Amino acid sequence: MKSLINTFILFTLLAPLAVNAQRIKDLADVAGVRPNQLIGYGLVVGLPGTGEQSPFTEQSFKTMLSNFGITMPESMKPKIKNVAAVAVHAQLDAFTKPGQTIDVTVSSMGSAESLRGGTLLQTILMGVDGNAYAVAQGSLVVSGLGAQGLDGSQVLVNIPTVGRISNGAIVEREVISPFSSGDYITFNLRHSDFTTAKLLSDTINELIEGSATAIDATSVRVTAPRDISARVSFLSVLENLEFEPASPAAKIIVNSRTGTIVIGSEVKLLAAAITHGGITVTINENQNVSQPNAFAEGDTIVTQQSDINISNSDARMFVFQPGVTLETLVRAINEVGAGPGDVMAILEALDQAGAIRGELVII
Repeated sequence: MKSLINTFILFTLLAPLAVNAQRIKDLADVAGVRPNQLIGYGLVVGLPGTGEQSPFTEQSFKTMLSNFGITMPESMKPKIKNVAAVAVHAQLDAFTKPGQTIDVTVSSMGSAESLRGGTLLQTILMGVDGNAYAVAQGSLVVSGLGAQGLDGSQVLVNIPTVGRISNGAIVEREVISPFSSGDYITFNLRHSDFTTAKLLSDTINELIEGSATAIDATSVRVTAPRDISARVSFLSVLENLEFEPASPAAKIIVNSRTGTIVIGSEVKLLAAAITHGGITVTINENQNVSQPNAFAEGDTIVTQQSDINISNSDARMFVFQPGVTLETLVRAINEVGAGPGDVMAILEALDQAGAIRGELVII
């Protein structure tokens, strides 16, 4: 096996690199090797009066005291403006072992004004299966701040109700990964594409003939050693193999909320003619006051005067020949001075006319 791994490495060093080649590790993930989300509920204490006075905060506070043998009368309502109920969440990466630490994010769940200066008390972080995987505790780092005046005006800088604790949770349980089991490892492409899956499979088969099989547009299954040490070495070689992925599908992405437009390099246009221009109508309302002379009889009258102006901007037309590329399209739109809203209208009209060879996606 050692000689085989050395052969893999030598092949990788001598293989010619494609111009737009990318490593397998940059295009695909190994099935089963993934992070897991953790969440918990806790209390932040030590706040300088920026906490909250809510029923569930009081209940959580009393429950915490009862765990230490302190019982509060039901009629007593503690003033706990220096306490806030928070949600704590973290991400547990694959192969993280018990005793290692992970970062946690703490977010206010109620009406707390700020978490600055607070300390998170011991909080159990649970997985989706209901098991405890980590325990979090520590002082928060809050980048936001807020200030409020007596008249109700308020200024916020960043978000003062969200904080972070670096290495704030200790892992107590490991998530078992299927990486070491079975006779295969599977690469899952981050962007599904049949051609890219075939190219990935061919690249691996050039190294070890017949070892890789493209299952679908996302997954490529590879025969792997059963010995875990040999499997790690085997994967370290495969994930650094480089190949040139297939060109993505022709798409135009339009974000109607922000005006962002992204046009893929594979987008082509059929023959089309576009005119850009419009009519602007402006209405101004003015009040005229008619007042009689000092010795004349009559009443002061206020009359309305409306001024309506219509301006017709210069309309420009440009023609696209069949097979126009992205570069030509962008240059033509820039020349007519079209804004984002106009470009969206032009693209929608071209799509309705069937002149776009690609998919128009509006988000």
